[in-house]
Amino acid sequence: MKSDSVKKGMQQAPHRSLFNALGMTEEEMERPLIGIVSSYNEIVPGHMNLDKIVDAVKMGVAMAGGTPVMVPAIAVCDGIAMGHIGMKYSLVTRDLVADSTECLARAHAFDALVMVPNCDKNVPGLLMAAARINIPTVFVSGGPMLAGRVQGHKTSLSSMFEAVGAYTAGKMTEEDVKEYEQKACPTCGSCSGMYTANSMNCLTEVLGMGLKGNGTIPAVYSERLKLAKHAGMAVMELLKKNICPRDIMSEKAFRNALTMDMALGCSTNSMLHLPAIAHEAGVDLNLELANEISAKTPNLCHLAPAGPTYIEDLNEAGGIYAVMNEISKLGLLELDCITATGKTVGENIKGCVNKDPEVIRPVENPYSSTGGIAILKGNLAPDSAVVKRSAVAPEMLKHEGPARVFDCEEDAIEAIKGGKIVAGDVVVIRYEGPKGGPGMREMLNPTSAIAGMGLGSTVALITDGRFSGASRGASIGHTCPEAAVGGPIALVEEGDIISIDIDNHRLDVNVSDEEMAARKEKWQPRKPLVTSGYLARYAAMAAPASRGAILEI
Repeated sequence: MKSDSVKKGMQQAPHRSLFNALGMTEEEMERPLIGIVSSYNEIVPGHMNLDKIVDAVKMGVAMAGGTPVMVPAIAVCDGIAMGHIGMKYSLVTRDLVADSTECLARAHAFDALVMVPNCDKNVPGLLMAAARINIPTVFVSGGPMLAGRVQGHKTSLSSMFEAVGAYTAGKMTEEDVKEYEQKACPTCGSCSGMYTANSMNCLTEVLGMGLKGNGTIPAVYSERLKLAKHAGMAVMELLKKNICPRDIMSEKAFRNALTMDMALGCSTNSMLHLPAIAHEAGVDLNLELANEISAKTPNLCHLAPAGPTYIEDLNEAGGIYAVMNEISKLGLLELDCITATGKTVGENIKGCVNKDPEVIRPVENPYSSTGGIAILKGNLAPDSAVVKRSAVAPEMLKHEGPARVFDCEEDAIEAIKGGKIVAGDVVVIRYEGPKGGPGMREMLNPTSAIAGMGLGSTVALITDGRFSGASRGASIGHTCPEAAVGGPIALVEEGDIISIDIDNHRLDVNVSDEEMAARKEKWQPRKPLVTSGYLARYAAMAAPASRGAILEI
């Protein structure tokens, strides 16, 4: 056992004295040492229940013969961080989580790990850490929030943000907004739609790093505690069999994740996180593969914000395994991949039936014959840009309009709420990329304002930043190269006609190559907005969004 290096032999007597200081018995020191990486805190609603999940995991580990030890991981609530400087600190925490978990696991010689995340960046951060550390590991998330209910209709956080836009447009009263405020987020858990947190928890299950139900069992269900106990037991089985994350997160597993990403209609943030996790696992995940997979993968789910159903509904319909079983009918999944259950994907999903064809469309009757996410290219995005196609109104799949150019999110929001954006416009928000932001902020406030003001089917938004999974509409993010390094988005001028063709994967500005070259000649980089602290270090090291915005050593 790896932990023998801190528990066995005369040289380790000082180490044992410190274990004694923890109250650890000799019997506990004889057992494998299992790190339980907990993202529990009292500021993120998706994490306020993780202490209960951790207790259940510890019981499962102990029942199966291990010694569980809890260690911490940080997390940011993207909703609370949204729309101010806090959002610059969201994506960047992914790498802090990976780095700090690597430090804790290596420094204390854990034999195996159980990761207990829930929200947006600490799920991929812990997956990155798992691939990097590569000791037997199982994930169990805190689970999704139940949907809210307002005036007899289910609702969620995205409706809350859009309510603010509707109030600005005079379509809601202050009392209406107050009702949403009180009812949109009724329980603990990750926000209730197919936003980034739930996307990544569901894809963790697809990758094989979480057990059945990891992505969909609601946070407030006792079934979630049973799942946590089983996760604790499962990691002990993986330890016995020496099945490690890189055995599970193979190239085939990432193809499965991309396939299910398209079927489920996951957040565009998955196009940042999957390449970053794959990088740590030693797998080259080129985003070109996404369009190839999307072309043959039907979109079967329209969960909020794309449609009126929520993660709780997906759970009742059979969960992720039911969607996987449905997609497997088309021969699109690699069924021989090993998973954290100790079984293959094919063995896991056998007999998992679709219990609600309105929530999970059968492959014979999909929402669309192609996947939920599209990668765009063109003279405005020579490397790539990303859009959640399944959340775009049909009339906006192809659009041309004048550019309304803003060099930060705040200026764009002021213009939108001030009534300066009209039907047909293409809002361009730049200098918000990994380096330029720095930190690649999410643009939920402007997209929600556009939707709430009734412009969602007539106005597009393009940015080198990114979008919350709660965003909907023709919201195109991750435009690469970003403005801060002189990408074409930095050269767009007010009134330039921008052409969007999502079905043909195109994003162009109708300006000649010669004119763009002349503009590039005159372009000067902006002075960095942040010159000290972690954000400055991140900006200096961040790779492009097309490569997952990983930190380059």
